[in-house]
Amino acid sequence: MPHPALHEDHPDLAALAAEGRVVAYFGYGSLVNPRTLRTKFLAIRRAEAAGWRRVWLPREADAAMSLLSVKRDEAAAVHGVVVYDLVDHLPSVDEREAGYARRIVDHDRLTVENPPLADIPVYLYEAHSCAVSAEERQSAILQSYLDAVMQGFLMLYGEAGVDRFVAETHGFETRLLTDRILPRYPRPVTLDAGEAALFDSLVTARGLIPVSA
Repeated sequence: MPHPALHEDHPDLAALAAEGRVVAYFGYGSLVNPRTLRTKFLAIRRAEAAGWRRVWLPREADAAMSLLSVKRDEAAAVHGVVVYDLVDHLPSVDEREAGYARRIVDHDRLTVENPPLADIPVYLYEAHSCAVSAEERQSAILQSYLDAVMQGFLMLYGEAGVDRFVAETHGFETRLLTDRILPRYPRPVTLDAGEAALFDSLVTARGLIPVSA
């Protein structure tokens, strides 16, 4: 059964691309949730990048806390979205993804649902490599951030997409900092009815241990 459309494309998308004014980036975490996007993007599509796996890693600046990243893994694939945006907005996206390196995604490793454009660069943000995972360091995951990510996958892929996100992401067996009421994540979302219970049951089953913020 096909998924519903995500967002109406900008009417000038093709013309802007022909002028070299469009860029794209692959989102696999909070970028999957349109409610966290702060630039007026031009189009968005469900997508999958082969050869990558999602993983929770300790933050460079504060190893007690974790961040969501990807690492090379030829046996894996990451589902998410491709966001088509103006080249002029890329510095703002880079600022949002501070602490991550912007990589080019090979087009032959990328599957995009009904791609509106071809032959434009698609970037992916990867955190600086770390020898240990969040699980090994017991770096805590922010609940307010995780809520945004899981809501995005629920909106775009349904419950099966959320299940896949939880099942395939490495490093989940760590602590969950319960900041839902007073969110520390700078782009928090409001959960819809039933979402909190669903998300909590999934991550608890995956091994997350709630701790007070």
